[in-house]
Amino acid sequence: MLFPGGRLPLRIFEQRYLAMAKACLKDGTPFGVCAIREGKEVGAPAIPFDVGSTAKIAEWDMPQLGVLQIVATGEARFRILEQRAQRDGLLLGRVEMLPPDMDGPIPPDCAPIVRLLERVIEQHPGLLAPPHGLDSAAWVSARLTELLPLPLPAKQELLELDGATSRLQRLNALLRANAREAS
Repeated sequence: MLFPGGRLPLRIFEQRYLAMAKACLKDGTPFGVCAIREGKEVGAPAIPFDVGSTAKIAEWDMPQLGVLQIVATGEARFRILEQRAQRDGLLLGRVEMLPPDMDGPIPPDCAPIVRLLERVIEQHPGLLAPPHGLDSAAWVSARLTELLPLPLPAKQELLELDGATSRLQRLNALLRANAREAS
């Protein structure tokens, strides 16, 4: 799952994705990242969820011939309007860009999940590149959704929500429900 402002390391070896990455690097253009609704990452084209994020290649390396390692940075959310598969299986689509999140402060009832993210940052200092927006509902909700082992449908629901404060409050409710189930 990739949100705007997030980082996604990828290891690319399928020819269709190598060609896509080459074109993106050459033209400086982003590509789309969507979670898979049905199917698998490799082989035949999978069926993606309708909402995803654009991603721009920020770093790349080719440690061996035919294997490209990249770090993509999430830019903006989009909704797929139409899609088609090329002969090589690469999915292309027409999308509409979704409005950027209206950011807001952290609601008081969500302070515990900010502390959770602070602990993750302390224990794994290189995991999230600074600056850390711990006072931003958009940044906190996006980074926690990317990092936590939530079920894919929950992560997708959070990506599709409009408004950072709404996303943070929904994430808080999911974590509270999970804590009650665990106890």
